[in-house]
Amino acid sequence: MKIKKILISQPEPQSGKSPYFDIAARHGVEVYFRPFIKVEGLPAREFRQEKINLADYTGIIFTSRSAVDNYFRLCEETRVPISTNTKYFCTSEPLALYLQKYIVYRKRKIFHGETGKLADMLPSLTKHNKETFLYAVSDVHKNDTNAEMLDKAKINYTKAVMYRTVSNDFTPDEPFDYDMLLFFSPAGIDSLLKNFPEFQQGDIQVGCFGASTAKAIEEAGLRLDLSAPSPKAPSITAALDLFLKEKNA
Repeated sequence: MKIKKILISQPEPQSGKSPYFDIAARHGVEVYFRPFIKVEGLPAREFRQEKINLADYTGIIFTSRSAVDNYFRLCEETRVPISTNTKYFCTSEPLALYLQKYIVYRKRKIFHGETGKLADMLPSLTKHNKETFLYAVSDVHKNDTNAEMLDKAKINYTKAVMYRTVSNDFTPDEPFDYDMLLFFSPAGIDSLLKNFPEFQQGDIQVGCFGASTAKAIEEAGLRLDLSAPSPKAPSITAALDLFLKEKNA
């Protein structure tokens, strides 16, 4: 069966540009962006139960925009002033630049990696090992390889759960007639089964990015038809391009 409609379980690119659009034009398919999950910030009252005083930390570790947004939101809601001496450690330059939404960038001490991986930041974190670090995370942080790296490097840090990942439920009248589904996290698989408990895969192709998501698909009893990264396709878009070239030939 040829693929005609593909659901990509991510937000639609705000710029209107995406490799997915190029793939759609090249293979004559339709792509739809519809996240299965969404991020919710923890209310200040719930965050206070963690017994974490944000003012106690001199270095903040960020790995996502959600972490940035919710850190500054909670500072405001808990009436913690933002110190000009606080150091910020971001996993990429775009993430570091995103801080401009909340602080005057050029007047702060900001460090960033190049690849988006926390491993790039370890030299900077080790160099500033006298800081007390706060690592902003979501509620889905079990088997966190970043935390394992920080532990191994003997970084003095505290995990602070500031936001949670929840199911982005489908409405009863929302169509679900896709030929292919692409997932990017185990939480997306949980949401699929929550929204459609009687889901039967049949001819629907299921693809994913990442080993943990692939494992979740298999544990859910679904058939994994496409996965990335791989030696031939380091990205999900490259994998999809190759898949459609063969499937829709």
